[in-house]
Amino acid sequence: MSHSPLLNLPGPSAELLDDINGELADASRFVAEFDPELVVIFSPDHYNGFFYRCMPPFCIGTAATGVGDYGTYAGPLNVASDIANACAAAVLDADVDVAISAGMDVDHGTVQPLETLFPEISAVPVVPVFINSVATPLGPIRRVRALGSAIGGYLATLGRRVLVIGSGGLSHDPPVPTLATAPPAALDRIVRGVPMTPDQRMARQDAVMAAAHDFALGEGSCRPLNPDWDNAFLDLLDTNRIAEVDAWDNNWIAGQAGNSAHEVRTWVAAFAAMAAAGPYRTAQRYYRPAPDLIAGFAIRTAVGA
Repeated sequence: MSHSPLLNLPGPSAELLDDINGELADASRFVAEFDPELVVIFSPDHYNGFFYRCMPPFCIGTAATGVGDYGTYAGPLNVASDIANACAAAVLDADVDVAISAGMDVDHGTVQPLETLFPEISAVPVVPVFINSVATPLGPIRRVRALGSAIGGYLATLGRRVLVIGSGGLSHDPPVPTLATAPPAALDRIVRGVPMTPDQRMARQDAVMAAAHDFALGEGSCRPLNPDWDNAFLDLLDTNRIAEVDAWDNNWIAGQAGNSAHEVRTWVAAFAAMAAAGPYRTAQRYYRPAPDLIAGFAIRTAVGA
């Protein structure tokens, strides 16, 4: 499922929010009916928990805390520590290199889906899995699928109802600082993790809102959304053809759908984890290009076929 900090901020139209919130309510009902005993969530980070001083491609959290950005929950998550540790060991045994964090900080990319899908964020134990989708250089996307497959293989041994979530936008290219373009204060943050002051955090929030406003009017420097690319990607998922992403090149992804489209890595990992247990079928199929959110916004639910 997609996430967006702008869902919690002024700006998006009431019609858009009503449409998306109705679909999110359907997804929440799906989760309630499934009644999971464990949640594994694949998500990116937006320089709130992971920084260039040490940027792993993948990391499994054995403990985690929400940072509370964009009005999301701030505080400890209910992490299934023993399962997280065992999962990391199983992934390493499957020849996929993964780091662990006993103090992972997670932002809206992790917290927003949990707040949306559950009545309480601590309702079900969770294993958070970070996938670097922002800080270049990025590894090949086939390694992301390998990670998902390894985690899915481990989950299949648990004998539990496990909800797997992939949290990320599809085509989108919002303003994100880079090593080459960041001013000194932003460089301190993305490299060394220097915390933002309340004023800096508010300034970033205002900048995101302004960028979304301009983008919705067809102005600004953000790259256009690509609904054709988004729908082609979703079709891969709907038709159990996830292995085809192995041939994708990172430069091609960015050129087609924007630099932040690499967040589809979380979707790839989630569906690869499902596919490790056999064929699946998607149920809820929602997609909408949403300029107000600077993103293609999608939701998929799926169960074993």
